[in-house]
Amino acid sequence: MSVFKAYDVRGIYGDEIDEVLAEKIGASFVKLIGGGPIVVGHDMRDCAPSISDAFMRGAQSQGADVVFIGLASTPMTYFAIGSLGVNGGVQITASHNPSQYIGMKFCRASCVPVGYDTGIVEMEQDCQGDLPAPVANPGSRKNVEIGSDYVDHVAKFISTKIDLKCVIDAGNGMAGFELPPVLERLGIDADCLYFKLDGTFPNHEANPLKVENMLDVMAKVKETGANIGLAFDGDADRCAFVDERGEIVANDIMTAIVARELLSKSPGAHVVYDLRSSRVVAEEVRAAGGVPIKERVGHSFIKATMRAHGAIFGGELSGHYYFKDNFTSDSGVIAMLLVLEIMQRDNKKLSELAAPLLRYPATGEVNFHIEDKDGMIARLKSEFSDGNCSDLDGVTIEFDNWWFNVRKSNTEPLLRLNLEADDETTMATCKARLLAILGDPEE
Repeated sequence: MSVFKAYDVRGIYGDEIDEVLAEKIGASFVKLIGGGPIVVGHDMRDCAPSISDAFMRGAQSQGADVVFIGLASTPMTYFAIGSLGVNGGVQITASHNPSQYIGMKFCRASCVPVGYDTGIVEMEQDCQGDLPAPVANPGSRKNVEIGSDYVDHVAKFISTKIDLKCVIDAGNGMAGFELPPVLERLGIDADCLYFKLDGTFPNHEANPLKVENMLDVMAKVKETGANIGLAFDGDADRCAFVDERGEIVANDIMTAIVARELLSKSPGAHVVYDLRSSRVVAEEVRAAGGVPIKERVGHSFIKATMRAHGAIFGGELSGHYYFKDNFTSDSGVIAMLLVLEIMQRDNKKLSELAAPLLRYPATGEVNFHIEDKDGMIARLKSEFSDGNCSDLDGVTIEFDNWWFNVRKSNTEPLLRLNLEADDETTMATCKARLLAILGDPEE
């Protein structure tokens, strides 16, 4: 499988991605966006500095000036791209993937993402050839520190003094670099778990979508009586939430909570959400006077739709939260700060904010290893032809009292099922129908 993916480049260091390929990608990226200057940042993985250097060599060889911000979370790199007036940029990261992986996330000017259909396929084709000859006037490289400006930027999203006890699990990823100055600036009291940067992820995988990676923060919240728990992924662009009881609050429920807050300040605005999300999201957006827009899964699609409609906010079931005032980019820390402000100002526990929104039982995302994915999707359309069918992303079929979506993973050889119903009995019955067709879920 190619390292050139739907939203980024990602693969095993040494076997699939090395410095030779990184240099080619750097040269190709500059060609794609029409020249520099560009921003380059990288995460804490052992190979990230050398891959960054190779990428920059390739970019400079084609005449692009490079603004190197060094160690940075993905949101910090987005901030640099959006605020420094450059023509694009790259974050060298493999996000939540295990330590042997490395990758790259690309943006054009103004943080417009580069996906497979908007440039990555061209880079893939370019990189099959030799490194292009260097131009007569290679680009320069300048080291720039953006940390203080970044803290100023995210601090502007709230105006309330936070007096809540937090537990934050950085998973040994980039939140351990990004968050300490933010917490200090805003005076936020936090028990910090696994803030030491370590690309081998010695404590657990930095992927808060998996319950097993949330167990430590859940336990610490209960042990300390904290008001809230938060967990970040490896590059800190995703955030997951745990209430004061030590229970996970689903990311689509958090999308609804944040959307209501932002719509209270921008009535009538659009909010984009991914099609796996609960019906609660659209219902709450409408109730708050907003316009909900359903979109397919993936940051490049969410961001494009937000820009097309001037949307103030977007949310995905994966824990990505997107903000118009953050260069239409995702930020785990901004989502965290807004939720803390809501809790503080309204004097409500997170469980109290979430409780009215837990209206519909859902399966959560269930994965299936299926060889003939297109054939299975076609079969589902046939089996459930009496429902209202959409092909926006995989297949979504809606009935009066339940719905489901089955879509192909963009990063793994899997089909993913999400199902929601009006009541537990309907959910259990309909889930059984789907499992009879899809087979046993992946563990």
